[in-house]
Amino acid sequence: MDTKNKAKVSILIPVYNRTKIILETLHSAIRQTYENLEVIVVDNKSTDGTFEIVKKFAQTHLNVKVYQNAKNIGPVKNWRKCLDYATGEYAKILWSDDLIAPEFIEKTLPSLTNNHDVGFVFTGTEIFYETGQKKDAYFIGETGIYPMKNYLSGVLIGANSPVSPGCALFRLKDLKKNLLLNIPNKLYSDFSMHAIGNDLLIYLLTAKDYLNFAFINEKLAFFRAHKDSITVNSKGGKRVLLYDIVKAYFVENYLNDKALEKKFNVLLLLHFLKYGKNSLKLKKMSEFYFKKKVKFFDIDIWFFLKIVFTALLKFV
Repeated sequence: MDTKNKAKVSILIPVYNRTKIILETLHSAIRQTYENLEVIVVDNKSTDGTFEIVKKFAQTHLNVKVYQNAKNIGPVKNWRKCLDYATGEYAKILWSDDLIAPEFIEKTLPSLTNNHDVGFVFTGTEIFYETGQKKDAYFIGETGIYPMKNYLSGVLIGANSPVSPGCALFRLKDLKKNLLLNIPNKLYSDFSMHAIGNDLLIYLLTAKDYLNFAFINEKLAFFRAHKDSITVNSKGGKRVLLYDIVKAYFVENYLNDKALEKKFNVLLLLHFLKYGKNSLKLKKMSEFYFKKKVKFFDIDIWFFLKIVFTALLKFV
C-alpha cells in the first residue's frame, strides 16, 4: 500500500502490569490492514515485567514506539502521555486488555476523512469474559452517518451507546482537547485516579462540536472483562453514579436541550434512590451537579411514570 498520501493514524496503548495479555493486544494493533500507522505504548512504571515484554516486541516492529514513566502517574495522566507522544492526524485508544480486528482502522477511517461534520466513528463490539461467555454491544443499526443528538440521547437516557473510546476512532486534536484529567464535583472524587467517566467525557465533549457521528455495523472491537480491569473492579452503583456525575457535568455546561435534560434528571433521581446513600453517600440529588440545583419542574414526570410503569409490568 502506498502510504505517502494517506493519513497517519496513531494507535495508543497505555499499559500497567499486563504481562499475561499485552502481547495479544500488541499483535492486534500491528496486524492492521491499514499501513500508515504508529503504535504508541506508554508503560506506567509496571512492576511485573510488562515494560520488558513491550520493549522486546518493539525491537522487531519499527512502527511501535515504547515509553515508560519515571513513576506511576495514575491512569488518566498516562492516557494523556500517549497523546503527547502521538504524531498522527487520527488516533485510536486501545486499552491494554482489549483487541481490535485487523480491518478496524481501514473500515473506520473513511468516515472521518470523508466527512468533516462527523466527530467520531465507533463499531459493533464483543465483550468477552474469562468464563468464555461473550455478548455483543453497541450495535445501533446499519452502517452509516447518524445525527449527533442520537448518540447524546442514547448515552444520557437510553442504552447501547458506548462510553469507552476503545471501540472508536477520533481525530487526535479532539482527543487532546477533550480528555480531561479531572471533573469538578461536590464529592471531591479524584477522576484522574479512578478513571471512571473521563473516557465518556471524550465522546460528550467531542459531540458538542460536530453535527454527526458514524457507526460501522461490524464486530471490529473486542473488550475483555476480567477481574483486573477498571470497569470490573468498580462494581455496582458506584460506577453508575460516577458516570452520572460526568454526564451531569456535560448537561450543566454544554447541553442545549431542555427536554433531554429533564429526561436525564429522571434517571438521576432513580439512580439516587437506588444507589445514592450506599455507594457514594449522596445526601441529595443536586450533588450530581456542581452548581445546578434540581427542582421538581426539572424532571419529566411523564418519562418518570413511563419508566416506573414499565418496571412494574416486569413483576406482573
